[in-house]
Amino acid sequence: MNEIRKRRRKDEEDDEEEYHDSNDGESLEEGVDDDDDDDDDEGVKKKDLKGIITSLLLLEEQEKGDREVRRKESTEDKSFFEANHKKKTKSMLDYYSNLQDYYTEIQETERVKRKKSRVLANSVATITAIADSQAEKAGKSGSGGAGSGQHRRLWVKDRSKAWWDECNRPDYPEEEFKKWFRMRRQTFDIICEELNSVIAKEDTTLRNAIPVRQRVAVCIWRLATGEPLRLVSKRFGLGISTCHKLVLEVCTAIRSVLMPKYLQWPDEDALRKVKDEFEGLSGIPNVVGSMYTTHIPIIAPKISVAAYFNKRHTERNQKTSYSITVQGVVNPKGVFTDVCIGWPGSMPDDQVLEKSALCQRASGGLLKGVWIVGGSGYPLMDWVLVPYTQQHLTWTQHAFNEKIGEIQRVAKNAFARLKGRWSCLQKRTEVKLQDLPVVLGACCVLHNICEMRNEEMDPELSFDLVDDEMIPEVALRSANSMKARDAIAHNLLHHGLAGTAFL
Repeated sequence: MNEIRKRRRKDEEDDEEEYHDSNDGESLEEGVDDDDDDDDDEGVKKKDLKGIITSLLLLEEQEKGDREVRRKESTEDKSFFEANHKKKTKSMLDYYSNLQDYYTEIQETERVKRKKSRVLANSVATITAIADSQAEKAGKSGSGGAGSGQHRRLWVKDRSKAWWDECNRPDYPEEEFKKWFRMRRQTFDIICEELNSVIAKEDTTLRNAIPVRQRVAVCIWRLATGEPLRLVSKRFGLGISTCHKLVLEVCTAIRSVLMPKYLQWPDEDALRKVKDEFEGLSGIPNVVGSMYTTHIPIIAPKISVAAYFNKRHTERNQKTSYSITVQGVVNPKGVFTDVCIGWPGSMPDDQVLEKSALCQRASGGLLKGVWIVGGSGYPLMDWVLVPYTQQHLTWTQHAFNEKIGEIQRVAKNAFARLKGRWSCLQKRTEVKLQDLPVVLGACCVLHNICEMRNEEMDPELSFDLVDDEMIPEVALRSANSMKARDAIAHNLLHHGLAGTAFL
């Protein structure tokens, strides 16, 4: 029994040893497997990181490619828009030229019609007079001289001319006369005398002709006050249509007879004096004129409304505005030496200048070696001198702008006096668009006559001139002019002729 028990105990001990040995082997194998799993996880993580970096690089390359494509598309769009803008601008300018020719043709056609109408009216009057005379003779012979025939005549509405008769009296106060006509009686008489041969009419059998002085007075009073034709009719005792016709006839005579005498480009001797006066004013040499462009309000035309739309004036006053332009060059005394009238109000100053006869004469060499001073709305050219417009000006450039501004004010003040004297330019007029250049030209000529004869303007007539200037797309058009302007600015500052406003 004891041996059996010993064997059993030994077998149990052997079984325990085998069990412990098997557990140790399993633990060792599990440790080896854990190390292998850690190595695999690190490999996967590295592979994933490389994939992410590669994706980021690909996305960056793709983004660069997209940016390049967008840049190319933007450049192509910009080129297309610029080409389209230039094409539209050229088409618009061609259209304006054709429109101007069209108005000229209409004006000539209406002039021929008016002439035919006058001839026809005179013929009818002559025939009527002859018929009346024959009827009167027949009546006398038929009645044996006992009765008298009824004399036919043209019926004319009886209107009072008391106001004009009072003004036309030699003892009428000079101050009152100047108040109504913006000039002394002596200047008015000179104008009447020079226009007499052109506007004088002969009496007819049916009615007496309107005297020359009354014809001129109707025109000047209408231009000076700007009042409607119905009030002009009451003042002068004439019909409304008659007053309208007289205004156009006298303005046409002023343009054809007086403009060549009182509004012309100066000759060599006069230019020399103009240069000296401008140089004495500003220190800038070889300046022969100061240039400015203003807008004249008009009623919206029936054709080409968009062309005459004044966008800047509309935005400033919050009221729809249409206008035509008047570009003028003046001498130091404020007398116009060149005008360009009638281009639509939508055109900027630089385009009006390009379309003017002055620019054509300059291209032909008329203005070689001299300057015409303009504002910032004009480009710098071989013959046009303008102020610096870029930001952060130097002291020298500020000094130049200070002195050139004195020349600019000469033209601006001249236009202010022009609109102040002739109030018809301050508001929308009843004159047709095709007739308006004639009226505006007459106003410029009358302005020159008043300036040359030292006609002082009543301070109550002063007018605040407001015209928006827009810097041209290409403001610098001559490298030589840029150098010349810099040299002038340098000389002004370093010779003590400018820059005092900054000291």
